[in-house]
Amino acid sequence: MGSINPQGGTRRGAGIVGGGTGEGPGPDIMAAATLDGDKVMSSDGEHVGKISDIMLDVRNGRIAYAVLSEGGFLGMGSNLHAIPWSALTLDTDEKCFVVDITAQRLKDDPGFDKDHWPMMADAKWGESTYNYYNRQPYWSATHEVVESDPSIRPSEH
Repeated sequence: MGSINPQGGTRRGAGIVGGGTGEGPGPDIMAAATLDGDKVMSSDGEHVGKISDIMLDVRNGRIAYAVLSEGGFLGMGSNLHAIPWSALTLDTDEKCFVVDITAQRLKDDPGFDKDHWPMMADAKWGESTYNYYNRQPYWSATHEVVESDPSIRPSEH
């Protein structure tokens, strides 16, 4: 797993901090369902919501984004936010995620509601979402990792 880069550089997935082990074989490998409902704290220490879903990019075998549910009562009327997986850090001691963005910046993100989900296939939406969280889209990061790592890059015979 890549390292945490406060300037928003490339990392392959969510960071992990703390000494806790998580559930099952965690914290490196966990069932997505065990993370649903985990609280999310902002980088400035405010409780900003909880993880309601983890969205998979089925074709590419990657996590496209986590859905943060902000506010509302029992999920009704809550605002949803698509959070790039690499913008999250799992804190196993506190049993929560920390998103690498301030609470106010998150509140300024218009998000979406449960009846109007964004289309990740829309590259413009995907890129603007990742840019908002100061992250490189995983689909371009994967390309760069493959190109720059000789152990992964296909050999040229």
